[in-house]
Amino acid sequence: ADMRFFLQYAGCFFAFFSTGFLIASTWTDCWMVNADDSLEVSTKCRGLWWECVTNVFDGIQTCDEYDSIFAEHPVKLVLTRAMMITADILAGFGFLFLVLGLDCVKFLPDEPLIKLRICVVSGVTLLIAGLPGITGSVWYAVDVYVERSSLVFHNVFLGIQYKFGWSCWLGMAGSLGCFLSGSLLTCCMYLFRETSSGRLHSAYFLRKGYSSAGTVVTNVHLPSSQTATAKMYAVDTRV
Repeated sequence: ADMRFFLQYAGCFFAFFSTGFLIASTWTDCWMVNADDSLEVSTKCRGLWWECVTNVFDGIQTCDEYDSIFAEHPVKLVLTRAMMITADILAGFGFLFLVLGLDCVKFLPDEPLIKLRICVVSGVTLLIAGLPGITGSVWYAVDVYVERSSLVFHNVFLGIQYKFGWSCWLGMAGSLGCFLSGSLLTCCMYLFRETSSGRLHSAYFLRKGYSSAGTVVTNVHLPSSQTATAKMYAVDTRV
């Protein structure tokens, strides 16, 4: 039981921070950052929704939003948006399911097997959430690296060269955290399913035994009452 509680709380801890990291990476502006910091007087960051420029000396930041979502955008940007939003939604639902499945939460307190199944379902949801998250963040990082390497290889200098920034790292960390949390809640929690099922079935058979005993006792007294009634009717008939 103590090990099961530990797995639940560890999974909840990783799920909470993983969901926060995924949401933060999706809505922050530093998926790409300029690589030539020594030659620039400002730091330029590009996110999935806008681009920001921060002055190195006074710290003033100005941001420009991209065009409407219905406008034409690079395939990298559109697919990364879709995958990260999908990961955010799945991770959020997985975390909410996990909270309902915790033993300390007063939800279905008399159904330990159902709460265990809720934890397993939340683990599967978190595992699925990690797939689009890690795919989008890693693909974005690899694309930025390949683009920069190709420009350097062909001696092409466009004034600004980018590398992937801390928002991309947050997406990777959040996705790996979803994988870890989902593994704890599925592979490890599955080991306790048979124990919980055995306890539940033993309790069920114990209750069934008590009910059967009560039925037997009732049936034992029933013929005696019927016999007394029959005798009374027999006496009345003779009279």
